[in-house]
Amino acid sequence: MADTLRPACHESVADGEIGTWDGRSATTRTDDAPLGAAVRAWPPSGRPATVAGEPGGSPQAFDRRTPAPGGTALMSDQERAHRSILEVSHLCVHYGSKKAVDDVSFAIDHGEIFGLLGPNGAGKTSTLSAIEGLVTPQSGTLLLDGMDMRRDRAAAKANMGVQLQSTSFQPELTIDQLIRLYAELYNVRLSAGEVREALRAIGLESESGKLFEQLSGGQKQRVSLFIANIHRPPLLLLDEPTSGLDPQSRRQLWDTIEQNRRGGGSILLTTHSMEEAQAVCDRVAIIDHGKIITIDTPQGLIEKHAQDPRVRHVARGTVTLEDVFIGLTGSAVRE
Repeated sequence: MADTLRPACHESVADGEIGTWDGRSATTRTDDAPLGAAVRAWPPSGRPATVAGEPGGSPQAFDRRTPAPGGTALMSDQERAHRSILEVSHLCVHYGSKKAVDDVSFAIDHGEIFGLLGPNGAGKTSTLSAIEGLVTPQSGTLLLDGMDMRRDRAAAKANMGVQLQSTSFQPELTIDQLIRLYAELYNVRLSAGEVREALRAIGLESESGKLFEQLSGGQKQRVSLFIANIHRPPLLLLDEPTSGLDPQSRRQLWDTIEQNRRGGGSILLTTHSMEEAQAVCDRVAIIDHGKIITIDTPQGLIEKHAQDPRVRHVARGTVTLEDVFIGLTGSAVRE
């Protein structure tokens, strides 16, 4: 069933470059290792969880010191404290002669909400696709908590959560059934009571019998975010998570993202909303024409570029993050 879904929002993914994809995250497979083994091999930092063992086995707690598939030795807690959760170094993604991502480098700290901003076609989604394993980069290094994501792809993907901009689930399943399905895919054991509590926590207990398509936009995003986080990954990748939501639903989702961070998670999100970037993100990077232009806190970017002539030209009064963004990337509308 999981093989029937394909991501709808990613840029030009060539056939043969990805494994089986269930529309979410860790079930993209590039080897024959059981998903449960990959999840246990490399657990979320400081976020204990219990997953089911192999068929016939019993649940066991994560052990972050267990070597990952392929023999990668994982870091101790002391080593982890001095490393970033995600390190992207000199990443290049090409589609034929087009350089969608051109020597991009950045790092995300443990517990950080990091925003990737850019106009349409700037390289945001291609960068996310490379991190997710949906496209094969021409060059560059991707490290997830010290793990080489390009070498240990199954283990890395098992420890990410992905919420796509446009998500489709199996249309014949109810919300309750979808949560059970994706818990099983991640070998996470949830009792009936835990499923009810999960639905209560996201305000959808009374909607458990509805099909996904019967939900409102905000409800769909809450379900998608919950499923992306169902295995408590150390890193969540969110592609324009609040696009098209009303202000109440957007604020509610911001609260959920912040709660995830307080629980020990890290988040990489893309957004076109400067308000969202300023309200949610600890730091942001602006990307254009495949290159990172600048990285800093939202306020730091404003202070750093407030006197830039390009920014002053578009500013209307006090310089805002949106003024900085437009000043650095141009005011022309991109398709």
